[in-house]
Amino acid sequence: MGFKCGIVGLPNVGKSTLFNALTETAAAAAENFPFCTIEPNVGQVPVPDPRLQRIAEIGKSAKIIPTDLTFVDIAGLVKGAAEGEGLGNKFLAHIREVDAVIHLVRCFDDGDITHVAGTVDPIADIETIDTELMLADLESLERRETALVKKARGGDKEAKAMLDLVQRAAALLRDGRPARAMERDGSEEALFQQMQLLTAKPVLYLCNVDEASAAAGNALSAQVKERAEAEGAEFVVISAAIESEIAQLDAGERADYLAELGLEETGLARVIRAGYHLLDLITYFTVGPKEARAWTISRGMKAPQAAGVIHSDFERGFIRAETIAYDDFVTLGGEVPAKEAGKMRQEGKDYVVADGDIMHFRFNV
Repeated sequence: MGFKCGIVGLPNVGKSTLFNALTETAAAAAENFPFCTIEPNVGQVPVPDPRLQRIAEIGKSAKIIPTDLTFVDIAGLVKGAAEGEGLGNKFLAHIREVDAVIHLVRCFDDGDITHVAGTVDPIADIETIDTELMLADLESLERRETALVKKARGGDKEAKAMLDLVQRAAALLRDGRPARAMERDGSEEALFQQMQLLTAKPVLYLCNVDEASAAAGNALSAQVKERAEAEGAEFVVISAAIESEIAQLDAGERADYLAELGLEETGLARVIRAGYHLLDLITYFTVGPKEARAWTISRGMKAPQAAGVIHSDFERGFIRAETIAYDDFVTLGGEVPAKEAGKMRQEGKDYVVADGDIMHFRFNV
């Protein structure tokens, strides 16, 4: 399943440099001028999880297949994008296709790298992007409202419910607040998601700092942290320059380089962890002599739907899931001893998959 994160921000904040580093490719052109990214670059990276290596060793698996995280490098937005300025609505449409927004904010001074607004002000940058996304959402809602009013007057119950959501969301946006801040109950969630609002997507603020500030951040990133905490958003400090260096090193060299900088892990690892938390994702595993594999699902997903992530036939013909908790699998030394110790459970259609579960699905189509 994985998840798809769109990297957005003003031009020249380091999006393409970061994308190249995170995906360890040179797929995106990183140049010192706006709009060097015309079409969104897409890169998949394996999600690091030491548990996968451990169960592969125990299961004597010939192959290890991690789950993937997809990054989408979306070109820089500018003030007026909602009205077509810069590259305009084309890139607003790209944002609709991602699960979460990584809002990269420039938190470093460098006279050699042009800032589109002429000055480094991360909060002003955030507000510029937010304003454009909110204006685009408001325009979308206003277009919907006319048709919904007609249907609601005709007695269409779903149209009435949607109209109420549209009007509440529009009022929030006119007040300068994103749609994700709208209070709603569980019964409204499906309709809310149908609106496909840009500002409904969860946000991870990613502060691009200078190399010296990578470990502790700086005064500029502190402003963004305060903003993120007020919104209930995720927040990570990263140095795109450092990530670019790390991408060129082998595993042993990376560890030494990180230690020199006072960092315990790469920016990629921190982004993934924040992204998982942001989207409320978990990982389950399958293991056998051929391969050990990680699968990403949403927290709260039941066994048949988790099986469907592997193949739709698994969900359609689901019978049961043979399940071992990760700790039991590792402590007891694999599937057979776990089964002998009574730690393999037979779970049915209502079982909610737990993070780290080792699963084998029985199905019949």
